[in-house]
Formats: sequence, C-alpha cells, structure tokens
Amino acid sequence: MPWARRRGPLLRTNKIDNQELSKVIDRLGEAAVNPDAWRDIMDDICKAVGASAALLLQSDIRTPDVPRTESIDEGTQFYFRNNWHLKDPRARGFPRMMAGEVVTDLDVMTLEQIRSDPMYNEVLFPFGYRWFAGIGFWADTAAWALTIQRTGREGMFETRDKQLLAQLAPRLTETATLATAVGRVALTSMIDVLSHVRQPALVLNREGMVLRTNEVADCGFDDEIRIRERRLVLRDKQAMTKLDQLISLIRSTPDAIAIPASPILIRRTTKPPVVLRILPVDGAARSVFLGARAVLILSNLVPRAAPDPALIGQAFDLTRAEARLAALLATGASIDSASEHLGISRETARNHLKAIFSKTGAHRQSELVTLVSQLA
Repeated sequence: MPWARRRGPLLRTNKIDNQELSKVIDRLGEAAVNPDAWRDIMDDICKAVGASAALLLQSDIRTPDVPRTESIDEGTQFYFRNNWHLKDPRARGFPRMMAGEVVTDLDVMTLEQIRSDPMYNEVLFPFGYRWFAGIGFWADTAAWALTIQRTGREGMFETRDKQLLAQLAPRLTETATLATAVGRVALTSMIDVLSHVRQPALVLNREGMVLRTNEVADCGFDDEIRIRERRLVLRDKQAMTKLDQLISLIRSTPDAIAIPASPILIRRTTKPPVVLRILPVDGAARSVFLGARAVLILSNLVPRAAPDPALIGQAFDLTRAEARLAALLATGASIDSASEHLGISRETARNHLKAIFSKTGAHRQSELVTLVSQLA
C-alpha cells in the first residue's frame, strides 16, 4: 500500500513478547540440522515480535533462494526479479549490523527520505510493509542478516524493541556456523561414498562454482575436463554450452524444486566419452549458508578397473590370450589400443575377439564389456 494511504498517527497494536521470543531462540538449533525448519522458526519470530514477515539475506551474495516466511514470498520474488537487491538503501546499515547493532530504517534514512525513496514506494509499500529491522550474524566467515518487516499498523521498531531483538544475534551466529559445519560434513560424506564405488563427483553452489570434488574425480581431470578458477571447464564446446545452460538452470530453480536436466555427453579426443548427470543435494548438506545446490556425476571419467584375466578365463573358458584381451576391452579400450598394449597384431586381436564372442555369447563389444565388467 503506498505511503499516501498510510499518513496519520503511527499505530502500534503489538509489542515484543520476550517470553515467546526466548522460546523461539531456544528452537534455533533445529535449523542447524534441518534447513527446512527456517520458515517455521521465522514465522514464530514474527509472532513474538509483532511483525508480518522475515527473511535471511547475505551481505555480498544476494539470491532469491533464501529462507523466508510465506507472507513475503511474492514480495521477495519481485524484489530480486527487478534487481532491487542491487540498490536497496537499507544495505548501508549492514556494517553496523555486523558490528552488533540492530539496525532500523530510521538508522540509515530520514522519514522524508523514506517517503520519497523509489524502493520503498515501488516494493515495500505496495506489498504492505513499512518498517524494517535487521539483525546481523555470521555463518562461519560469511555475513548474514535476519531482516524483519512490520506494517504501518504494527508500528516502527523502537529502542526497547532493538534491545530485545539483539538477543537473536549470538544465537543466529551459533546456529548458522553449526549449520555450515554440519552441511560440510554431510556434503563430504555424500561424495566420499561415491568415491568408494569409484564414481567421480563434484558439488556446485548456486552460482555454478565448485564447492567440493571427490578423490576419484581429482584423479580423472585432465586438459579436456578440468577445474579452473573453481569452475568446471570442458574442451568439448557443445558440451560446455549445455553445461552453461545447466548452471543457468541451477541459478534460477528454487532449492525445493528438482532441477529438470538431461544428461550431458562430453566427447574426448583420445579417451571414451563421459556422461555428466545431476543429482540433488539433500538434508543438512542443503544448508543455505553452505550454498550447495547440485551434485554432478561424471560417469566414465576414469578408466574402469580391469577385471582379473584369470577370473575371466575361468568364467568363460577362454585361453590366456583371449582373457587378457577381454580384460582390456572391459576397461573401455578399443581393439586397436588393446592389441598395441598386448603387443599383438590387429588381425590377431580380431581373431581372439571372434573366439571370445563365440564363448561368451556376446555379439558386440559393448555387450562383452557389460558382461565382463560384472566380474570386476
């Protein structure tokens, strides 16, 4: 509602209920292990402090995918969609918030400036908000703020309100720092499990930057698929275009929604192609303070472990030479590279392959690879 409709005496029907606020503060630990708990907790904070909406904002990285009360969903989308986060006059109060002060509109602007400010008139007033309070806190080394919005009827935040709201800062820092630590452990555990089954994996944040890689992925990166300045870079231009499109999708898709992405085929010049697939980040690893958004799986990035030739020979009654060739082919090697590695002619290798097909019942090399790989 525009400012003109709100002139007149400032009404105040609610006061901060310090007892209820203390109860909510005691519940903040829930959000350290369950990112989904933030919305309910912020709803209860609003009830305790006589406000209508709340959301979390990071000082230097502003994204629309932040925890917030449902009441401000539409306003938040409008705010980011129209780039008001880049010109919000209240951002001038962030240094003071991080110094421990609860900052309100009147700490950074005069009433006259508020009345004429474009953001207030185009964003806050039309969505029914008039007064603001920001509580700064730290998530490890990142600066964040809990921002609380009141309507004109709920009234401005006064000195006593600011004193009571200051209780939130240390507990928010404690919760956010713990959530970051728990999220990192969960994320590392997730990709380490994939490493144990020799599955290369890496984690991207909302901006498409690499947060984590597992050991298997690190062993497989080369000039064609590598990490450069915290970005996954592909020499295959067509695949790189698709990866850029995927990252744009990651940036624009809300955390709660699965990213609808098809696998990306990455062609390499001298090695078998790699298939890139995306998996969601779940549980504590999805902490807003960590920023993890997607796990990328790089199938076939590293050569398959060669099955034991003796075991292959025993399973399919192959000769020693046939079993050695079958083991190499199971790693993804071509018939030409396998024959060179074994020191035999290409024709000899083809004769061995015919015998292998006959004994295993396979008709194509891909069928043979699948069959033999099951013995690895």
